Amino acid sequence: MKPPLLAFNKKGIYCEAADVYLDPWKPVDKAIISHGHADHSRWGNKKYITHHSNVPIIKHRLGEIEVSGKEWNETFTINGVKFSLHPAGHIIGSSQIRVEYKGEVWVFTGDYKDEDDGVAVPYEPVKCHTFITECTFGLPAFKWQSQAEVFSEINNWWQQNKENGQTSVIFGYSLGKAQRLLKHLDTSIGEIYTHGAIENMTEVIRPLSEMPETTRITRDTKNNEFKGNIVVAPPSAHGSPWIKKMVAYVTASASGWMTFRGARRRRAIDRGFVLSDHCDWQGLLKSIKATGAEKVICTHGYTDIFSRYLREIGYDARTEETQYEGEMGEEESKKEIEN
Repeated sequence: MKPPLLAFNKKGIYCEAADVYLDPWKPVDKAIISHGHADHSRWGNKKYITHHSNVPIIKHRLGEIEVSGKEWNETFTINGVKFSLHPAGHIIGSSQIRVEYKGEVWVFTGDYKDEDDGVAVPYEPVKCHTFITECTFGLPAFKWQSQAEVFSEINNWWQQNKENGQTSVIFGYSLGKAQRLLKHLDTSIGEIYTHGAIENMTEVIRPLSEMPETTRITRDTKNNEFKGNIVVAPPSAHGSPWIKKMVAYVTASASGWMTFRGARRRRAIDRGFVLSDHCDWQGLLKSIKATGAEKVICTHGYTDIFSRYLREIGYDARTEETQYEGEMGEEESKKEIEN
């Protein structure tokens, strides 16, 4: 029996024929990186290959690294294996990685979503024989509203808080979710203030995607400046001394996990908006069907439940252990927050 084109080992997803890893979680010589979140792009690899719009993002997060950028659909060959990057729609610069060797095609998604968020290049299905998919929200309970509906709710919430003389504080991950929020907040309501971790990442992304004007919060920012305006901050800022200067404030979180009231309660959040940069249940199924793949490998999320359902409807589906964390892996590092 011939070895699989992509194998899972203790360092990551390995293509032996090319001697290259996809999104490795341990340091390797050569890595192809799907996107900039911390669980998929880690420090310590000798060489990185990624989409060119992800280059400044991972340099910002990882420091001085040896990295080369590729265009969408650009084929590059390593030891006879053909690779190409295709839009994943997850966050800006996020890619699916297509691998082709001797007529066999595999696609590794990293993380992806099938709704156009107006920031990332929209997801494009890629035909393949084997599809490696996340299933962060791989339960039927997860069913997203349209982005337009969610942002109507968010902007109405902000407007109401302003009328009550309160500051609106909304939490979202500094890479991806924060820029999606910034892009669609209604600036006719008021001004947008940002936590330093959000602003630092947004400065990296501004040359890649148009963003509204924002004001970085510093030690010199006065309490009375926030009233009626909105603050975008990372989830880890909630409950910290930093947030106390916003009083009186109302909090909200934008996340797929806000589907469950218990998640809002545990996080002591006043309001939850269901907004995810991952596919919901139907989005996963639709995306898998569009690939034409017969084999599906589930890597992170509700892997057991989702793969079992795929087998029930006729796919050759299985799970593999990885160190990817879905939305939890999109959190900022402790160092970024401290800075």
